[in-house]
Amino acid sequence: MSTTLTEWFRTPLGRYLLAREQTWFDRTVADIFGFHAIQIGLSECPFLAQSRIAARWTVDYAAPAQVLADPHWLPFPESSLDLVVLPHGLEFTDDPHQLLREAYRAVRPEGQLLICGFNPFSLFGAKRYFGRGQHPPWNGNFIALYRLKDWLALLGFEVTGGGLDAYVPPLTNEKWRTRFGFFDAAGDRWWPIAGGIYYLRATKKVLGMRVITPAWESRKRGLAAAPRQVRESIE
Repeated sequence: MSTTLTEWFRTPLGRYLLAREQTWFDRTVADIFGFHAIQIGLSECPFLAQSRIAARWTVDYAAPAQVLADPHWLPFPESSLDLVVLPHGLEFTDDPHQLLREAYRAVRPEGQLLICGFNPFSLFGAKRYFGRGQHPPWNGNFIALYRLKDWLALLGFEVTGGGLDAYVPPLTNEKWRTRFGFFDAAGDRWWPIAGGIYYLRATKKVLGMRVITPAWESRKRGLAAAPRQVRESIE
């Protein structure tokens, strides 16, 4: 699923994009806790490196993935994963809906899904549209952010975070791309919907399910609501 895209990430433009994505994933996964996490595709890119979850694996059709499997049919029980990271997988599959359905099946209630994708309404999207090539990423099916949010909502995910990034023109010449570096600094302010890539963080919601917090959290909330003299006597 991601071999040729991995090769593109070794180009100057790809390295620029990968560095920005790595920064977002490093910052985001560090705040997600649990027991089991997977990254689907792009196994050479350590997007789970900063995760505090001990049991984490990469999943793809072939090595160097740690789990060799079809990502559309994950070899994990239902509601067994705390975190699923899906970098650019939806653009390079013939069935993005099944990929999302399988992620929803495998992640536990209140579990997290992190997605990174190319934004069709950007300079990256314009390059794909006007000069579509035969190689990644330009041969991918860029999915609009609003459409992806609709898909997630229909499945039962609630979008809880995200953003856009990479506002510079997708120039192959590194020198010229550097000259447009100020686009990244001004992008969020002047053209916030035109980032070359987007990030989404979504939480699995199950209708009618009540999440039970650990006993120590309930005790802490109870003490906070008690009079001061009672708290001191208990503590």
